[in-house]
Amino acid sequence: MRNKEKAAICAGKYLKLVIRDGWEYVERVNCAGVVIVIAKTDDDKLILVEQFRRPVRRNTIGFPAGLVGDERGKRGESLIAAARRELLEETGYTARRITKLFEGPVSAGMCRDMVTMLHATGLKKIAAGGGVDDLEKIRVHEVPMKTADAWLKSRAKRGVLVGPNVFAGLYFLRHWVK
Repeated sequence: MRNKEKAAICAGKYLKLVIRDGWEYVERVNCAGVVIVIAKTDDDKLILVEQFRRPVRRNTIGFPAGLVGDERGKRGESLIAAARRELLEETGYTARRITKLFEGPVSAGMCRDMVTMLHATGLKKIAAGGGVDDLEKIRVHEVPMKTADAWLKSRAKRGVLVGPNVFAGLYFLRHWVK
């Protein structure tokens, strides 16, 4: 292998372990990106989701999120379309408006994934949410912004893992978004 070439070490249905320039990292084989939807209702409630995650063997709290273009018939879908789809599937909410806030690497030393954080406003609850299949089993939380920090601390004390992107999202809501 020449210095700049990439080679697959192994591959599964969704992930591929590759090596380039002596650096091993993961690539997704079925998507064009990752979206995280920072959603807040008109009455100032933060929309969070909780679900069991097998790799960490614990429940986690995060924003609605998902992969872009990972489903059959969704190749080439836009970030906004993916965000709308994930918001509805996971929480049962639709959004009048979704705007891009920020894009950056998920874990630059381990994978190529770029995550795009989007802000959803004008929310309307039209379905139960909870995910599209039995593997997800998502619980939707509507947390008042004024008590979000205390609520997250209480969940963490109970052993629920809070994704760092939740704190990044709170920062955006408090300092970037008007």
